Amino acid sequence: MLVNRIGDFFILTGIVFIFNEIGSLNFLTLFSIIPYLSNSNFFFFGVEFNLLNVICFFLLLGAFGKSAQLGLHAWLPDAMEGPTPVSALIHAATMVTAGIFLVIRCSALFEYSPSSLCFLTFIGAFTAFFAGCCGLVESDIKKIVAYSTCSQLGYMFFICGLSGYNIGLFHLFNHAFFKALLFLSAGSVIHSLSNEQNITRMGGLKRILPFTFAMMLIGLLSLTAFPFTAGFYSKEIILSVAFIEDSFVGNFAYFLGTLTSLLTAFYSYRLLFYVFLGEININKQVLLCFHTENIITIAPLTVLAFFSIFSGFLFKDLFLGLGSNFFDFSIFILPENFKIDKAEFLPSGIKLLPLFASFFG
Repeated sequence: MLVNRIGDFFILTGIVFIFNEIGSLNFLTLFSIIPYLSNSNFFFFGVEFNLLNVICFFLLLGAFGKSAQLGLHAWLPDAMEGPTPVSALIHAATMVTAGIFLVIRCSALFEYSPSSLCFLTFIGAFTAFFAGCCGLVESDIKKIVAYSTCSQLGYMFFICGLSGYNIGLFHLFNHAFFKALLFLSAGSVIHSLSNEQNITRMGGLKRILPFTFAMMLIGLLSLTAFPFTAGFYSKEIILSVAFIEDSFVGNFAYFLGTLTSLLTAFYSYRLLFYVFLGEININKQVLLCFHTENIITIAPLTVLAFFSIFSGFLFKDLFLGLGSNFFDFSIFILPENFKIDKAEFLPSGIKLLPLFASFFG
């Protein structure tokens, strides 16, 4: 609650700045006036600040608090105290996606503030890497999946910092399916083992929970961007556009993003081996009270598994197609910042490097 109140304070400050300067919070009014404010300055304790940079900075800090970026991420693993279906909803479709949605919806603001985009890219790339490192050493099954959420949100933020708002939304959309699948599969395991969450006290569950094993495997394949799963389509274009940027910020994001691919694969399959494939390390009393899968568990997992495999293929052209008018005018990108078309012509080696990193992991 405390960390989220800090984020709320920053976003409220940004809103007050906007209302004080423009007198309206209507998107149509705001976005039409923003180009004329790009050179507006104000003085605070004798120091001159660019108004638009300050507004974007406060809005970003609010988004970082809600979407658990580095510095304001502490609430995310602790929120795993709650029931698993609630965790799945928070991580897939509601709370943590609010910050990234704010950035995408306010693209017209951020496009006229290059320093905010640079800040956004750095924080997103650092968060992706940091959360991947945390996932390597975590032993709570739900916290591992929570850190993977934090890491994937880092990817979404840094691609928005490189003006790929539609790509960020595409990854957000795909991520919802495989992250909900992972959380509900983890919930199936926890329920079967009488609320045991430590992966070092599991093992050998492939034989007694074969359906959950298959679902968890599909979710992890999509998370690690295995070819032709949902996560592959969006993560591949994220890293391609980062490389195309051809600046220090873009190269930095590409390098950390590729390294994070390795870490993601490592902690994902570490989870799989500990829970399903390793030696049985389950308490005898837990085994005596073992719950098997039922239709209430199987039905939602089946639907989510289908979209975790096919959503990237089915919706790629809708989100990323050059002729698509799906977003109409809701996303604004300055012509000089539009680079997705160049990503198609990258050498195969550059495109495949993150995939090789995942296989190595």
